[in-house]
Amino acid sequence: MSKPIRIIAGLGNPEEKYERTLHNAGFWFVDALARKYGGHFRYEKKFDADYCRINLYGEDVWLVKPQSYMNCSGQPVRGVLDYYRLRVNELLVAHDEIDLPPGTTRLKEGGGHGGHNGLRDIIKHCGAEFLRLRLGVGHPGEKHMVTNYVLKRGSSDTEAAVERDIDKAIDVMPLLVDGDLPAAMKQLHTKDE
Repeated sequence: MSKPIRIIAGLGNPEEKYERTLHNAGFWFVDALARKYGGHFRYEKKFDADYCRINLYGEDVWLVKPQSYMNCSGQPVRGVLDYYRLRVNELLVAHDEIDLPPGTTRLKEGGGHGGHNGLRDIIKHCGAEFLRLRLGVGHPGEKHMVTNYVLKRGSSDTEAAVERDIDKAIDVMPLLVDGDLPAAMKQLHTKDE
């Protein structure tokens, strides 16, 4: 896989009441990239997504926030891929990850959905051969508590840890834009151990 990244989809839910919930960590990531690189999101009905183009280290990269709610993220991402003739292996999907503690972020190449409904729908519409940025938000301890946990704000410590992870992930973007996944993984995974 290890293709240069040309599209980054952040996963989340569109309503204001979800804006600062842990489930929206993927939105937080693409929002941070847009702020840093002068991108301005606009809604496009044909994709059902907010999107913008930024210049990331000399390359045009599309940022996408599906507005179809988390469980239906696949079709908006597929629409942008098709319209701009991008391949699935040029896609990075940023999402919240309950199986990682806050303060831990991992890149993962391909694989399953791990119970994440946003990833499940992207795999359904796009296939599984995309890169994932797994932003650790922690686990509430019991499976039946997960939905309530991710659909509310985290503690101030958890939010601060996720924000620090986002900054670390932005630091490896030059490597991902160049297609150097091993170096990006080494840098990102070594920093928080």
